[in-house]
Amino acid sequence: MKQRPHTINVGGKLLSLSPAVVMGIINITPDSFYAKSKVNDEESLRQRVLQIINDGGKIIDVGAYSSRPGAKNVSQEEEMTRLRHSLKIIQEASCDLPISVDTFRSDVAKMCVEEYGVNIINDISAGQLDNNMFETVARLQVPYVIMHMRGNPQTMQENTQYQDLIADMFLYFSQKINRLQDLGVNDIIIDPGFGFSKTLDQNYKLLQRLEDFREFDLPILIGVSRKSMIYKYLGGEPEDALNGTSIINTIALLKGANILRVHDVKACADAIKIIEKMNDNTTRYD
Repeated sequence: MKQRPHTINVGGKLLSLSPAVVMGIINITPDSFYAKSKVNDEESLRQRVLQIINDGGKIIDVGAYSSRPGAKNVSQEEEMTRLRHSLKIIQEASCDLPISVDTFRSDVAKMCVEEYGVNIINDISAGQLDNNMFETVARLQVPYVIMHMRGNPQTMQENTQYQDLIADMFLYFSQKINRLQDLGVNDIIIDPGFGFSKTLDQNYKLLQRLEDFREFDLPILIGVSRKSMIYKYLGGEPEDALNGTSIINTIALLKGANILRVHDVKACADAIKIIEKMNDNTTRYD
């Protein structure tokens, strides 16, 4: 099946997702699973933004609530405080790069868009953890990432029983996409949720079947960067998982991924360049 080129409207400008783009992660949480991804002060935050830009990132994704398995709950007030402290700095350093905020709370989304001009809302719960999120995103008219997850970050790994993983995920996304479209949300991005409510084997089954999700004719976001599906299988810790991350991201690109959410932007940008070179019909071999 030939994939239709995708674009999303970010702040009144169309961002092409063909070729795929890199979303660089900025963690402003003290408990991220990958310690090197955390930024602890204003200068390191500025340097992280510049690194994402220089390494080829096209979107910045800011998270103030760790969603690693078993992460502690953070109050809405604390999440807002962390974001208020960081978003102005990120905006000043970002050279108009689109900014995404990783939150499942509608009031946080509203604040980030209305007060700081955030361009994208990235919701790990696809509206399940806040009944007002869909209506809020519809009013804000920003691109919205819906991820597949059951439960919440504290309970998600207790919810890995499926009658049929892919069929259940298709039903989940179909229901949410229909509701969002009925509300008038124009730019919907689907994230299959690697590492969320899935066993190690289920993650690899999902990778094998990833191209099936092109049936929705929507952009696909993949987030596997340094996750346990890599290092628990290959050995080591998150710090050892860059090579595995690059391999999975390359497979995802070949299966139709449009946005790759990563810690290591340059390695991912290089993978995209190589895939594009391979697909370049004008390439000549002497």
